[in-house]
Amino acid sequence: MIFPAKFVKELMVLFTEKDNSMIFTVRVVPRASKSEIVGEHNGALKVRIASPPVDGAANAELIKLLAKTFNVSKSEVEITVGQASKTKQVKISNATGEKLLQIANLK
Repeated sequence: MIFPAKFVKELMVLFTEKDNSMIFTVRVVPRASKSEIVGEHNGALKVRIASPPVDGAANAELIKLLAKTFNVSKSEVEITVGQASKTKQVKISNATGEKLLQIANLK
């Protein structure tokens, strides 16, 4: 069924800003052909990671990708919840929600 544009809910990555840091949820798809941010999935930033979820390789690749994308050092990116899960909570210091929305192509 196709809905008119006015009935389609606008999708948005949910985030919290506190103490010059931003916290948001990431949905990781491991073993992708390449590492990239692909948009939004149920309020989370959807990220495809080339690394397999073995020995923290996917988490390390996620941190590297987010640090490069947000133009911060890898030490400013922290996975706070979900180290062994596809759904993770990430904290990035010195980043803004505005940048997150631009990255998710939602602005």
